[in-house]
Amino acid sequence: MPWKKTFINLPFLAILAWLSLAFQSSEEDFTQLISNKLLHYRSTLPVEKAYLHLDKPYYATGDTIWFKAYLTEGSLHLADSASNLLYVDLIEQRSGRNAALRRVQMTGGIGHGEFVLTDSIAAGAYTVRAYTNWMRNAPEDFFFQKNIYVFNNQENTSGNNATGPIDLQFFPEGSQLVADINTRIAFKAVNADGLGQDVSGFVLAQSGDTVASFRSEHLGMGRFQFAPKTGETYRAFLRGEGSHVTPVAFPKVEASGYTMVVDNLSNPLKMRVIAYAKIPGKSEIPVHVVGHARGIVAFVAKGKIGSRGLMMQLPTSELPDGITHLTLFDDQNRPVCERLAFINHSGSLRVAVKPSKSDYKPREKVDLEVTVTDSAGKPVEANLSLSVTDAGQVLQQPFEQNIVSYLLLSSDLKGIIEQPAYYFDPEKSERKIHMDYLMMTHGWTRFRWEDVLADSIPPAKRFVEQGVTLEGDVKRNNRKLTEKTALSLFLSNDSLSTFMTSETDENGHFTIYNLAFSDTLQVRLQGMSKKNNQSLSFTLNPFMPPRAAWVKIPFKPVTVDARQLADFLKNAAQDQEISRKIRENRERLLREVTIRAKKETPRDSRKLYNSADATLKITPQMASGNMSVLDMLQGRVAGVSVMGSGMNAMVSIRGNRGEPLFVLDGMPVDKSLITSLNVFDVESIDVLKGASAAIFGSRGANGVISVLTKRGNENYDYSQDIVPGVMVTKIAGFHIPRDFYSPAHGPDSADLTPDFRSTIYWVPMLRSGRDGKARVSYYHSDAVGTADVRVEALTAAGQPGFGKSAYTAR
Repeated sequence: MPWKKTFINLPFLAILAWLSLAFQSSEEDFTQLISNKLLHYRSTLPVEKAYLHLDKPYYATGDTIWFKAYLTEGSLHLADSASNLLYVDLIEQRSGRNAALRRVQMTGGIGHGEFVLTDSIAAGAYTVRAYTNWMRNAPEDFFFQKNIYVFNNQENTSGNNATGPIDLQFFPEGSQLVADINTRIAFKAVNADGLGQDVSGFVLAQSGDTVASFRSEHLGMGRFQFAPKTGETYRAFLRGEGSHVTPVAFPKVEASGYTMVVDNLSNPLKMRVIAYAKIPGKSEIPVHVVGHARGIVAFVAKGKIGSRGLMMQLPTSELPDGITHLTLFDDQNRPVCERLAFINHSGSLRVAVKPSKSDYKPREKVDLEVTVTDSAGKPVEANLSLSVTDAGQVLQQPFEQNIVSYLLLSSDLKGIIEQPAYYFDPEKSERKIHMDYLMMTHGWTRFRWEDVLADSIPPAKRFVEQGVTLEGDVKRNNRKLTEKTALSLFLSNDSLSTFMTSETDENGHFTIYNLAFSDTLQVRLQGMSKKNNQSLSFTLNPFMPPRAAWVKIPFKPVTVDARQLADFLKNAAQDQEISRKIRENRERLLREVTIRAKKETPRDSRKLYNSADATLKITPQMASGNMSVLDMLQGRVAGVSVMGSGMNAMVSIRGNRGEPLFVLDGMPVDKSLITSLNVFDVESIDVLKGASAAIFGSRGANGVISVLTKRGNENYDYSQDIVPGVMVTKIAGFHIPRDFYSPAHGPDSADLTPDFRSTIYWVPMLRSGRDGKARVSYYHSDAVGTADVRVEALTAAGQPGFGKSAYTAR
C-alpha cells in the first residue's frame, strides 16, 4: 500500500464502537481497523516537534547563546501553526536548576531568541531545552535537548575522564529469543557519561562452552548471530583490561513465541521481512505485518507462518524518509514482535552556500549566496537560519545534530543519539549498517499499541497555547469558594491597555488563555460583584518548567582542541574587557559633564496659580493617622487654624474672618466634599494666602485651600491602588529578541577596536525566494584563517535541509 495513497485518501472517520480484534477475519477489516485506530489516536494526541539551531556548540561566560526555533507537527513535519508559544530553558546539568527561561513567540512555526550568559551563570555543562505546553502530554524524552558547555578563563581544558561501570545491553531482533529459532542480537555499551563505549565479549552456555562472541563496531554498538537451544540458559561476559572479565545480564530464552528478522540493506527498493513462530499445537499461523511511519499507516501485509517461517518482500520506494515502525500481529491480532527500519531516499533539501570569493581580508565585506533546491534540483522557498563562526576559536563538533538528522531520526528515538549527522553523510560507506544497529538498539515509544487499540484514549492534560496563560485561585475570607464568581481584569503595558472579564469555577479556580504580549504585562484583578468583594483574595499560579533530570557527574558534551579553546577564551576575555572599558569611559564622561540650568518642572494643569505659600505632601503614615483632609492640616501649616474635627471642623487662615475657598483638582467645591474625601486618595494640599490667592478673585479673599488627589494626576497609575479585594501584579510575556550586532567596518571606518568575535555573523530569520536563493552581507572580523558557515532550512511542507561551507581570511 503506497504511503502517499494511504495518507491522502485516508478519510477522517468518526470514532467507531470497539470491535474485538479476535473477530476480524479479513485483511480489509484489519487494515481498516488499524488505520482508524491510528488516525483516531493521532487526531486525539497529535505530536509536535521543536528544533533549535544554535550559533555554535560551546560558549564563554559573558557570551550570548543565539538560537532559531523551528516548530513542526510530528507526522509530516509541516510548519506548526497550532502552538504559538515555545518555552526554551537553559538548565544547569550539575544541579538540574533552570538557569533561564525564554517564552518565544512562534509565527508560522518559526521564532528566535537568545540567552545572555551573565556572570551569575556559572561555568559548566548545560542543556538547552525546547518544548510547548502541548508537548508536555508526552514523555520529556521527546523535548528538544542539546548539551552545551560554558567555559570561563580558569577552565581546565582536560577532556572527559569517565569512570564507572560500563552498561551493556542486548536486544534480540523482534524483541525476544525463542528456543531453536536462529536470530540476530544487537547490543549497545555506554560508559558513565552515557556515551558509546567500544567493547568485546563472549557468551557461554551452561556447559561453559563459548557459543558466541561479539565486538562493537560503531559507538559501542554491534550485532551477532545467535541460535538459542531448548532448555538452555546463557551467560554473557564483558572483556576488560588483561584477563579481567565482567558478567552481564543476557536475555532469557522463551520456550515459545515469535521472532522477526528485517533486511533493509540488501535491496534499495525492497525490504525483506522474515517471521518465525513456535507455538504448541499450531503448524500454520496467519499473521499481519503493519508498517507505519510517524503514526501514519504505510502498509499492511498478510501471510501465514509455516514450518519454514514466512518471508515477505515489501517495496520501500513509496515509504517516506525516516523511521518505519514494523509490528507483527499474531492470529489473535495481538502485537508480538516489533522492529524499526530506517528509510533514506535522500529526499531532504539541497542547501548550497557560496561565498562571492574563496579568500577575504580581515574586516573585508563578505557576500554569501544560499541556494535551496529539492532532491530533483528545483528551487524551493524555505525558512533559513545562518551562522558564521571563526574556526580558529570554535571547533565544530563531529557529525553534530542538524535539522535533518533531528526531524528524521533523533526526535523519534529515546536516549542519546551520538553523532546523528554521521548516518546521513553519503561519504560514510558503513553508515547504513550502523544505522541498522541503531534501529535495533533504540525503540520508538511515542505510543503503545495497547493505548492505540483501547476503547478510549484519556484526554490530554495540557492544552495548546497560542499565547501566555494567566491562571490562579480565588478565596473568600481565606476559604475556598462554593460558587462561580465573576472577575474583572485590567491589563496594561507600554503598547496594550484593555479590560476583560472572566469567571471562576465552583472551586475558585480561573484561567485566562492566549494573552499575546511582549516583555511584561501589568494585571489588576478583582471581583465584579460589589458585594463582599473586599473579602476576596487572589493567588496566581506561576509557570513551572518541567523538572530536569539531575546529572550526577557533569561531563563536557563537546570536543574542544586545547589551542582553539585557549584562543576562544582569550578573545572572549578581551572582548569583555573592551566592553567593560567602553562602559567605564562612558560613565566617566557623564560624571565630568556639568549642567548649569534650573530644572523645569512640568506644569500641573490642575493649578491655576504658579506657586503656593505652603504645600503639604501627604504620606501613607500621615493619612493613616487622620480621618479627614482638614485633620491632616491641623497644626501642620503655619497660619492655618482648624477647630473641631471631621465634618464639623471650622477652618480659617490667619488674618481672615471667613473660611477659605476650597478647590479640588482645580475646581472650586463645597467644604463637605473635601471633608468626605478618602485621605488615602490625597496627594498634596496647597495653601494660598493674600496675593497668591488673587487669581481666584473675590472668592479667594479669605485664602484658598487646594486639594490635589492622586487620581486627578494625569500620570497616576490606577493599577497601584492598594484596595482590599484587589490584586495588582506583573506577569511575563513573549521574549523580545535582540538583534545580533555586526560591526560595519568598511574602508572608511575609524573603529580601531580589536574584533575577534567567535560568532562572526548570525541571521536567524532568513528566507529563500521563489528562485531558491537568499543573500547576506557582513564584514569579517580581524581573525585570520577559516570561517565556518552553516545553514539550516525548513519548508512549509516539512522538508528539512542542511548545508555548510567555508572561506578563508588572509
